[in-house]
Amino acid sequence: MLVSAREMLVKAREGKYAVGQFNINNLEWTKAILLTAQENNSPVILGVSEGAGKYMGGYDTIVGMVNGLIKGLNITVPVALHLDHGSYEGAKQTIEAGFSSVMFDGSHYPFEENVAKTKEIVEIAHSKGISVEAEVGSIGGEEDGVVGAGEVADPQECKAISELGIDFLAAGIGNIHGKYPENWTGLNFEVLGKINQATGSMPLVLHGGSGIPEEMIKEAISLGVAKINVNTECQVVFAEATRKYIEEGKDLQGKGFDPRKLLAPGVDAIKACVKEKMELFGSVNQA
Repeated sequence: MLVSAREMLVKAREGKYAVGQFNINNLEWTKAILLTAQENNSPVILGVSEGAGKYMGGYDTIVGMVNGLIKGLNITVPVALHLDHGSYEGAKQTIEAGFSSVMFDGSHYPFEENVAKTKEIVEIAHSKGISVEAEVGSIGGEEDGVVGAGEVADPQECKAISELGIDFLAAGIGNIHGKYPENWTGLNFEVLGKINQATGSMPLVLHGGSGIPEEMIKEAISLGVAKINVNTECQVVFAEATRKYIEEGKDLQGKGFDPRKLLAPGVDAIKACVKEKMELFGSVNQA
């Protein structure tokens, strides 16, 4: 059964670890992440961008697939199904479809409009027991056509948003989506420390978790980060493993072209990547 992400993230913040949000793109992705969470006794958040939602046939399809896999694979660890960087309409649609958690990303609006729309989504979601993530200060890079310059969030704006009844907060601290460039200056821990102080016990979210050095991850967790998003690394290892399988001609041997065989190396690569992240984040045996 799907659960709100609120309880798992409050517990993570108090326990000084983080729960991974791993974005899903199809059945193989979802199955790999759920099995890895179960094998490592870790809570997990399945992230779905609006673009991935359309690709997979709509939000009703995704809810049906995830619930079916949880039942069919006998998954007993806490699982939240979360809209990633949702628009106002997208958040309402996923609430209606049966997601257990949503992110409303109003960071591109004037601050007052972000506050007003976030407040509305909180009221709708909380009436159904669904957790809400908000964002202040855009995350750099591009995700499904939404481009952020990587602005650093204002701690006082973070404080104001956190008082709207949201469950966790994404704040820009120099993090970006996609691969980090060689000239990346790193996370701004001074700002993160101020946001942590301003928002009290609010679980904080680190977007763009792919490729951030281990010591930075641990420092971020010590400053209130309880949710870390990973997408790019899973995509990269899946592509590399699939390419290797084809380049070695294994798809031409016997029934190697069967999609269950063709995609298996990629699935194994995702599982290895997710396990590595769960160990780094400290969520193993925290279910």
